[in-house]
Amino acid sequence: MSRIPARARPAWGERAARNPFARFVAWLQGLVGAEERRPIDRLPDLPVPLRRAPLAAPYLEAAHHGDHRRAGAAAANASEQAVEARAWWAADAWAHRALWHFERVDMTLAATRAARRIGDIRVAGGDPSAARRYYAEAISEARDIGAEREQGLAALGMGRAELDLGNVTMARRLAGIAEELLEHAGAPSDEATAAHELRGEEKPVSSEERVIDNQQGIVAANVGRTPSAGADRVE
Repeated sequence: MSRIPARARPAWGERAARNPFARFVAWLQGLVGAEERRPIDRLPDLPVPLRRAPLAAPYLEAAHHGDHRRAGAAAANASEQAVEARAWWAADAWAHRALWHFERVDMTLAATRAARRIGDIRVAGGDPSAARRYYAEAISEARDIGAEREQGLAALGMGRAELDLGNVTMARRLAGIAEELLEHAGAPSDEATAAHELRGEEKPVSSEERVIDNQQGIVAANVGRTPSAGADRVE
């Protein structure tokens, strides 16, 4: 099984915009596996590079008044605008803020989407390994609330991340699961098609590859649709 080399790992998190010493501390924390996500009780001040952006105004107003729904929506919008500009760090930082605000008011579906988008952003930004836990979070939350389309999209995203990392068999298995979920949820045809294209065509494998395939299948099986899954809700 050939490996596809992963791209250079970028710096993520709002700390990446701070002074060199703060970035060095963040790097040390990364070495020991420190959590990148912000504490759940509060958010720090918006970093200056983000605060100066025109899209920050509606977010700051909503956050000042403690309106988590509006703040989360404003942050999600700012993240999507940053994605269009291919500004991956800004997109990631805004998406994390959206996730935090949505979680504060139990907007589970919106929070699930935000977690998935963080995964998408990190894959697009060249760090598929850092995307995995966000996709896993989105898959778990989507399964709990019966949001099959979101579960399928997160499985598709994780499949792309695995392909970027060279785990072709795992990528294809996840793509197959995503295709089934998306079709069952009645998702737009282009989403199911993307999953089908990632899955590719079946081909004979050697006995050694079959062992690897079976091992990875145990992991991928945990992503699949549960009998209680239902249609996605809109919050």
